[in-house]
Amino acid sequence: MKSLRFFRHLICSFLILIIAACGTPEPTPKAKPSSEDSNLKKVQKIPDNSTSQQTTSRAKNISAYEREIAVHISQKNPDKIYVSNPQALLRSVVVLKFSIDANGKLVSRELIRSNKDKETEATAMQSLVRAQPFPIPPTSFLKQGKLEMLETWLFNTDGRFQLRTIALPQRGE
Repeated sequence: MKSLRFFRHLICSFLILIIAACGTPEPTPKAKPSSEDSNLKKVQKIPDNSTSQQTTSRAKNISAYEREIAVHISQKNPDKIYVSNPQALLRSVVVLKFSIDANGKLVSRELIRSNKDKETEATAMQSLVRAQPFPIPPTSFLKQGKLEMLETWLFNTDGRFQLRTIALPQRGE
């Protein structure tokens, strides 16, 4: 069973690497966290980034949609993705709760867990905004017109990340 999981992670990582190699990353401005960002649980206004092409999800269950979203975020942030196994001791683990509406638009995002590394918090938040629009979720997944999800960003010391949903196993110490 472990070898099947490893193989699945290997395939996902390989696909992300191929897709990332095909894209041209957009330059991203450095975000300076303000004193307002010090609140651990903070809902932020979401800029609209709906200029890119949008798809409709064919996921049969929420887990499949979560994987699709993780791959989508990785594809839209290729310069920030770590494509091999994460290091044993991570720089930061950031957990975000976010909502996607029926049109695939990010409607809310909230910091749930962090080690207070403002740079990695900002990178995680920005990666969601850059990934818009998301694949349109199946209507059966929506509650009150939106789908709420949690995702975990695993940061290496160089500031690049993997999303836990599709992350490779960490390296041994």
